[in-house]
Amino acid sequence: MSTRADFVVAGGGIVGLSIAREVRRRWVDATVMVLEKEEDSVCHGSGRNSGVLHAGFYYSPDSLKAKLTRDGNRLLKEFCSERHLPIRECGKVVVTTHEGQLESLNELYRRGIANGVELELIHERELASLEPMARTHQFALWSPNTAVADPSVVTRGVADAAIGDGVEIRYGYRVLSTLGGIVSTNKETFAAGHVINTAGLYADKVAEQSGFADDFVMLPFIGLYAYAPSLKGRLTRHVYPVPDPRNPFLGVHATVTVDGSVKIGPTAIPALSREAYRALRDIDVRELTEIIRTFPKFLLSPHHNVGSLLRTELPKYSRSWLVHEARKLVPELRRKHFSLKGRPGIRAQLFDLKNRRLEMDFVVRGDQHSTHVLNAVSPAWTGSLAFAKYVVDDIDHRLQSA
Repeated sequence: MSTRADFVVAGGGIVGLSIAREVRRRWVDATVMVLEKEEDSVCHGSGRNSGVLHAGFYYSPDSLKAKLTRDGNRLLKEFCSERHLPIRECGKVVVTTHEGQLESLNELYRRGIANGVELELIHERELASLEPMARTHQFALWSPNTAVADPSVVTRGVADAAIGDGVEIRYGYRVLSTLGGIVSTNKETFAAGHVINTAGLYADKVAEQSGFADDFVMLPFIGLYAYAPSLKGRLTRHVYPVPDPRNPFLGVHATVTVDGSVKIGPTAIPALSREAYRALRDIDVRELTEIIRTFPKFLLSPHHNVGSLLRTELPKYSRSWLVHEARKLVPELRRKHFSLKGRPGIRAQLFDLKNRRLEMDFVVRGDQHSTHVLNAVSPAWTGSLAFAKYVVDDIDHRLQSA
């Protein structure tokens, strides 16, 4: 006999938890169940990201990312304040390394202003006061609202808040099928009034069962960080490069953690399996075969400079090269500082098979029976609370229109 629930959420990371909590707050009498295959909510992206609360100036003004990152930054800060969760209001500087990047820096500034984000173009003399360790060519961008928190602490805080609002979370429940609203797991079966797919790296697989991801596949990218304990307290701001607009990655940067430590990274190296955190030791042969089959379409994409991406990313497996890249932004950094390896993270990046391009924005699809969060890519952690409101508004609209 199946357990009945009005809403079943497949995936208990911060996005799934935030949506479950928003559903429960919207429909106070509804039964809301979150099913998470791991024994904690922070085993994957929600616990392995940088913890940076982005301000929202990178994204096209007509994108979901622009609005939901800006609003999510505010909402997540308010959440941390209400729950007394540590947060460091350090701000961020985006620096240039040569003359040719100044126009891109100006474009970031224009985007940020259009998105309603507080930003300032500053001269290199002002940068010396804001962050003495950073260097730029003539100008830099100052984002005072960028911050940082511990991603695991915040995600667990959202889980606690969801439980407090009446959401039931079941850990160790791997979702196998969601066909016809019957959610089969490795332990028991659930009859769902509405299924919400927030399965992260496997969101496309869950969505395929309902016909919502036939034109998509997930391409995983592994991100590596290195930590410098001896520099604790030295760097006071996040320092980022000007990103390549053709790819959805921000490049190697130096960031401050919530306790004042310094780390550099991440890489954006294609992973061989969706959860291959330990490279060759975690390879799933079926996933590797799918990636190999898909990769030529990505490699030949007219939308991305994949050759350049591979040439710049693969050498970053070397910590010396990672430091070499970070020194372009913060010249004082040395290989000897970075004695600790951080937990690798894997970015769930959706790839459009028909158009041969990485999806740059959030992607949500569904009908009156199910909702599928297909691309909750960075900065989904920052935008999680605002994203949850957007998704639940969409569910509400679809249910009323049915």
